[in-house]
Amino acid sequence: MKRFCVVGLGNFGFHVAKTLYQDGHEVIAIDMDRDKIQRIKNHASYAIVGDATNKEFLKSQGIGEMDAVIISTGERSDLSTLVVLHLKEMNVRRILVKAVNEDHGRILEKVGATDIIFPEKDTAIKIAHGLTSFNILEFIPVAEDYSITEVAPPKHFIGKNLIQLDLRGQFGVTVIGIKDVLTGEFIALPLPTHVIKDSDLLILIGKTENVEKACKVR
Repeated sequence: MKRFCVVGLGNFGFHVAKTLYQDGHEVIAIDMDRDKIQRIKNHASYAIVGDATNKEFLKSQGIGEMDAVIISTGERSDLSTLVVLHLKEMNVRRILVKAVNEDHGRILEKVGATDIIFPEKDTAIKIAHGLTSFNILEFIPVAEDYSITEVAPPKHFIGKNLIQLDLRGQFGVTVIGIKDVLTGEFIALPLPTHVIKDSDLLILIGKTENVEKACKVR
C-alpha cells in the first residue's frame, strides 16, 4: 500500500483520489471547499478542509511523507505553483500537477514538479491515435515521440515468432509483454521464440511512428 495526497477536488482530483482509494492505497484529500470534502469523504482515508498553499498546514498533515502528491487546483495557476514550491522544499518524492497550459507547465517544472498533466491534451492524443492507428487498443505517451502501446496483432504477425518478426531490428520496437485474452495469461518480456496467436495482445514500446509502421497491414 502506498500513501498519496490529492490537493484540489474538482472532477479530476475527485476521480484520482477515489481510484487510488479503491485500489487499496491510503489517500489524504485536501480542499478548501467543504462541499467537495463532503463529496469525497467516503472515498478517501482522510478528507480535510485546509489551505494547501500554507506550508505549515502541509507539514502538520504529514504530506512530506507521501509517496506522491497530485495537485489539481483549477484555473488558479498561482495556487498550484506555490503548492509545488512548498512540496519541493519538503522533499516530496513525486509531485504530479495538472497544468493550465504549456507555459504553466514549464513554470511548474522549474519549481520542482516531477510530472506535468494535461488531461485534455493527453486524452485527445490518445483518442486520435486510437482512431487512426491500426489495431491500437491502448496508447500511453511516455516521452517525446515514444509510447507504450497495446495492440491486437495484425494478420502478418500471427503464426510467427518474435525472431521472425524482428520488430526491434526493423523498427526499433520492443515487445515488453504479451497477454492471452482467452486464458488471461500474461508474459512479461517474452522469449524470442514465442509464437504470436490471434488471441494475443502485444504491449510494445518504441517511437510512436515506428510502432504504427510495424503494425500496418502488408
